[in-house]
Amino acid sequence: MYEWQSGVNNGLDCIEKFSWLNYENDYGMVFLTCGPGLKMTADFTNLQGMQMDSPESKKLIKKWVEELGPKRMADYEIEDWPNFNEFFVRKLKKGARPIDAQDDKSVVVAPADCVINMVVDELTETTPIPVKTVSMNVRQLLDNSEYAERFIGGTAVSCILMPDSYHWYHAPVAGEVVEARDDIGGVYYGMRDFPELLNKGNVGYGYDYEMFDHFRRGYVIIRTEYLDPSGKRDGEGYVGLVPVGLNSIASVNFLDKFQPPLRERVTVEKGEKIGNFKYGGSLNILLFEHDRFPALQLLQGQRIGVLEDPLRTTGLFTRSYHTQSRRLRPLAP
Repeated sequence: MYEWQSGVNNGLDCIEKFSWLNYENDYGMVFLTCGPGLKMTADFTNLQGMQMDSPESKKLIKKWVEELGPKRMADYEIEDWPNFNEFFVRKLKKGARPIDAQDDKSVVVAPADCVINMVVDELTETTPIPVKTVSMNVRQLLDNSEYAERFIGGTAVSCILMPDSYHWYHAPVAGEVVEARDDIGGVYYGMRDFPELLNKGNVGYGYDYEMFDHFRRGYVIIRTEYLDPSGKRDGEGYVGLVPVGLNSIASVNFLDKFQPPLRERVTVEKGEKIGNFKYGGSLNILLFEHDRFPALQLLQGQRIGVLEDPLRTTGLFTRSYHTQSRRLRPLAP
């Protein structure tokens, strides 16, 4: 029997091993996404969540703190966390993540500590049509929200959180939240090609994000102002933030301020906390209107990455960029 252990540097090992059940295996995929298999993985996820909420889970905290090391833990407020899940959603120290261009409404900021990839630049309304090797059904992703049509022909950006990352997500722009959902049901396991998501070091690059509209998720739609080249107001538009719970989590937890159903629009500042994910892997998908977010753009001196400890690279990213895709290899047990 394989022992499922929770550690910083092996955070994705067990999920990756479990994914072989449905890797290029239609029967395995059916088992995980409907009927008894879906119920089993739902029960497992709920039970694991209860375990991570229990006082007994505190023993994991010391292990994670030691593996994260003093340099990374220096970003966080140190508390007597009552259980592992409260440690997992630990709070940053004030000033640890300064918000860039706080007063410039045209500047979009990262919603979380994450690996970022442009997903697609021509979102489709209904049928997923491949664009640049990836596809996404934006109407299904937003569960037929009336705002889905705003993003037809627009851009999606994936923001993938690693298991050892800060697990709160924040508003990427300032404005008003006009709609929020945190209750969209979906599957818990059954990513078609989880190993490929981790492959090549650049997590999620070139991945087919179509499947994420089938996972447990929520969303917020933010009405924001557009500015012209002189910095003056030039109309308004919308940005979507879609938190997706994957594998060993299904929690999409919003702060009370953003809990649906919203009775009126809720003001949100750029960088303001919206919610968190508890233990497991997860991602945010940002949605932008047509021609409003053409590319990821950085200013000189801004962070673009980290020179990693090899232990973290091996545990979380698994392969160098030049490694041949696993899709071309035989299945392994």
